Amino acid sequence: MARVGEQDNVLKLAVSDSSSSPKALLIEVPHALSVRQLAELLPISAIDIIKRLMRNGIMANINQVIDYEAAAAIAKDIGYEVRLKPRVTRKSANVIGEIKKRQLQNEELDGLQPRPPVVTIMGHVDHGKTMLLDAIRQSNVMDTEAGGITQHIGAYQVEVNGQKITFLDTPGHEAFTAMRARGAQVTDITILVVAADDGVMPQTLEAIDHARAAGVPIMVAINKIDKPEANSGLVKQQLADAGLLIEEWGGDIVCVLTSAKEKEGISELLENLLVVAEMENLRANPSLPAVGVVIEAKLDKTKGPLATVLVHNGTLRLGDTIVIGTTWGRVKAMFNDIGKRVRKAGPATPVELLGLNSVPQAGDTLTTVVSEHQAQVLIQKRQPETMPKSVKLDNLFDQISAGQVKELNVILKADVQGSIEPIRSSLEQLGTEEVKVRVIHSGSGNITESDVMLAIASKGLIIGFNTGCEPGARRLADVEGIDIRHYDVIYNLVDDVGKALKGMLEPTYVEVIDGRAEVRALFPAGKKEKAAGVYVTEGKVTRGASTRLRRGEEVVVESIVSSLRRFKDDVKEVAAGYECGVGIKDFSEFQVGDILEFFRREKAG
Repeated sequence: MARVGEQDNVLKLAVSDSSSSPKALLIEVPHALSVRQLAELLPISAIDIIKRLMRNGIMANINQVIDYEAAAAIAKDIGYEVRLKPRVTRKSANVIGEIKKRQLQNEELDGLQPRPPVVTIMGHVDHGKTMLLDAIRQSNVMDTEAGGITQHIGAYQVEVNGQKITFLDTPGHEAFTAMRARGAQVTDITILVVAADDGVMPQTLEAIDHARAAGVPIMVAINKIDKPEANSGLVKQQLADAGLLIEEWGGDIVCVLTSAKEKEGISELLENLLVVAEMENLRANPSLPAVGVVIEAKLDKTKGPLATVLVHNGTLRLGDTIVIGTTWGRVKAMFNDIGKRVRKAGPATPVELLGLNSVPQAGDTLTTVVSEHQAQVLIQKRQPETMPKSVKLDNLFDQISAGQVKELNVILKADVQGSIEPIRSSLEQLGTEEVKVRVIHSGSGNITESDVMLAIASKGLIIGFNTGCEPGARRLADVEGIDIRHYDVIYNLVDDVGKALKGMLEPTYVEVIDGRAEVRALFPAGKKEKAAGVYVTEGKVTRGASTRLRRGEEVVVESIVSSLRRFKDDVKEVAAGYECGVGIKDFSEFQVGDILEFFRREKAG
């Protein structure tokens, strides 16, 4: 049975423009669609469609998929002119780095050929992702490779019915999103693995949100069906509750029952993968110079820098001069996923290569150039480049006005699950004609590094409601410029986002630490006052600067630096590594070991 692609779910209905004589309505019908989908867009009920199909000798229920001919016959019966809707290629989900910046040239379009799909497997811990990958790998290589041993290069290919499928051997949605955050999105299809004995878990929901944010089609493998406590029906219901309605229930999500342990359902899963890939119409031009992305990289003691790359378009050949990120080299050797030397690698083919000057980073873009000089020019051009900045509430209206933002992506974390739905619905209602508000991920608990990575990849912001932020997440957000907002009143949260959309939000100020110093001695400074002899441990101290005195974990006082002396001289500032005398306005109760922080507040954004 043909599967209905997402792009085929909506039929475009257009009325021919005529001022002289009426013409039949024109409807575009895809290659396949369900009875329900046809009924939604024709002025007759699903029951009526089913009756008409029965008269034509076709027995179908409301969720049954029918082909173009059957649907066209119904539409013509009620006076429509029918045309086959052409299949469209998804534009953005498999585009990487610099490829996204340029349109396909005429010569590229002329040479386009089908390419293997690139697949990532995601899901909750212990639901069988690794075992499923191993089962797929073993079912394919056992017959051709001694012992079924493959070389671990982060990706590998299998062959099904003469067609290849490339799997990315990533540990989970964190790695998937980390690559997107660096501008590389190579996955065409995501397989969501859910254990039949455990059901949909928090990490399952996270994986769904990460795949949706990337715009990648999702397939489901309900794994561990061999277990006595397996309940695939319950899992299907939980998936529906999470917004993934499987084909069996009238949706468009392909679902396959598998047992990685018993090797059940593997062939069916791979065959369905090929069907989904066909609907995606994945193509590339192998005659062009290679463009690709780094999957993983390392420094080998004997071989030097090694990088596993996935070629996206074109063909990578032995001897090619390549630029990856801010490093370059000449391809001296290439190895495929079974450790065999190869002389070339076409689209969607993973290879490990030698010849780079240094180790690149995962997610870096590979570009083929004609000479060393061109490589150096490209590297110099790339070095000052930075990743696109994410959205901040303070400058949201300016970005909307400039046409830079059409959708505000929000990652929402709350203290309890019950707080999420009212906040989500309130936020999504704030959308305007210029920009929509979309909560791409929500959950309870502290804000984590995974949340920040999703915000980076989706150019979104993070909102925390009555919840904290893990230290690692805070550091990463600061480095990457991600806006994290904390609230304890829903009204204030919704009000701030609403004002930001209208350009009425007051600016926020952030604290910047300019320096720190440790109190090492005390001495009199007048009749009753005391000054502190300090050693500046980092940054600098400036006369007139705001200061905070910490004694252990306690903040004793906040004030300003009223005096600053080096020996007997008054000075304006003292840098790290020097001693000085510091006086604080309206405070003299220093103790040896106190820590002084010198800070300023500046406008955020």
